[in-house]
Amino acid sequence: MIKAAVHSTESFGSVDGPGIRFIIFLKGCKMRCRYCHNPDTWNPRSDDLRTADELLEQAVRFKSYWGKDGGITVSGGEALLQMDFMIELFGKAKKLGINTCLDTAAQPFTRKEPFFSKFRELMSLTDLVLLDIKHIDPSVHKSLTGCTNDNIIDCACYLSDIDKPVWVRHVLMPGITDEDASLVRLHDFLETLGNIQKVEVLPYHSLGVQKWEMLGIPYTLGNVSAPTQERVDNARRILCR
Repeated sequence: MIKAAVHSTESFGSVDGPGIRFIIFLKGCKMRCRYCHNPDTWNPRSDDLRTADELLEQAVRFKSYWGKDGGITVSGGEALLQMDFMIELFGKAKKLGINTCLDTAAQPFTRKEPFFSKFRELMSLTDLVLLDIKHIDPSVHKSLTGCTNDNIIDCACYLSDIDKPVWVRHVLMPGITDEDASLVRLHDFLETLGNIQKVEVLPYHSLGVQKWEMLGIPYTLGNVSAPTQERVDNARRILCR
């Protein structure tokens, strides 16, 4: 039986998918997003190792609160780095009639094997994908996250090809991800996809800076403020039109 490296769980999540959800945060991430508010999830090692059965047993205690739209969401870190566990977890969840949601930046995505076959199996067990698109420009994406976005864009295209419901998430950072030209470019790309149910603009915040300091990691965005409501509204007008 597979044990996952767990960072934490949240019993009554209300912003990570539809309805009230039980959120599982897994450990391990290869991206190094400069604004990450959970850098303590980067390291894949965890003292909290749990099986799918153990997590589902905890989750179903709250099922009466989920309503018709709720369920479980698995986030990270990057959940796709623990693919075999995810397949087992979502497979067992579906047998229990639980709605499944994956929150991912898709950085591990590739059409090479064995990843691709496993990803296809996971998607057959996934009701909704929350897809984080950090930036549409590959070079800016790399400077922001340490990785290019070619495979992430390819993942978005694949999810459209299989008509998998997706909510796109975009963190809005003044001077970095809120430029109109980039937002229009992102909008135009999303318009080529046929499966986007929702686009969420998430205002940048610096609430995770203390974690960076505790881990001894330099935080390079100390001079960046939260976006104004005007810029948030502008981004929503462009991306959600």
